[in-house]
Amino acid sequence: MPIAAFKDLCLDATDAAVLGPFWAAVLGLRWDANEPHVGRVLGPTPQHTIWFDHVPEPKTVKQRVHLDIYTRRLADLEDIGATVVATDDAWGWTVMADPEGGEFCAFRRDELPADRLHGLVVDCADPVSIATWWAEVYGADLVRHDEGYATVENVPGMPILTMDFVPVPEPKVVKNRIHWDVVAPDVGALVSNGARILRAPDEQIRWHVLADPDGNEFCAFAEG
Repeated sequence: MPIAAFKDLCLDATDAAVLGPFWAAVLGLRWDANEPHVGRVLGPTPQHTIWFDHVPEPKTVKQRVHLDIYTRRLADLEDIGATVVATDDAWGWTVMADPEGGEFCAFRRDELPADRLHGLVVDCADPVSIATWWAEVYGADLVRHDEGYATVENVPGMPILTMDFVPVPEPKVVKNRIHWDVVAPDVGALVSNGARILRAPDEQIRWHVLADPDGNEFCAFAEG
């Protein structure tokens, strides 16, 4: 039985006024600036929302969470501020960086699907363990791959097709610059299942900040 539902995504940005419109263009969605340093990308459902939160610190290490997207041409992404980092011909994607250096993977398609954001990818030490945890949290499907990574699919209400958990040797050393929000009426159930509370609601926030068993930050709201 699921104990949380996917709500939306959040990206840290030193300049949301630059990074937000970039990602809106990449995904074919609409940028909505709430205030000078905060805004969101809006789509056809609330679950398509991507919040851009101002942070003072720039990116310093490879992102442990990144997005997989579809595009017709790499040049289209370069024209709006992306740069090519590496090309993987064997797997069929190109690693690119957004205007703040955040890595993402671009998959070329002649025809773009309605949702250009294909996947949420998380680096981790034990893909099967943490993917199993999130599959149970969401009441979703778990797929184990012979290549060593694991996928959570068919997350109820989530417009992103997959959450892929891939093995890496290096440990997590800084806060993730990309995280996701969930709706969880009973935060205690998340904690009982292995999550840790990093910050409880206070005068500044109305949500819980938690970490999953692998240390990935996420926010839990009592209601959507």
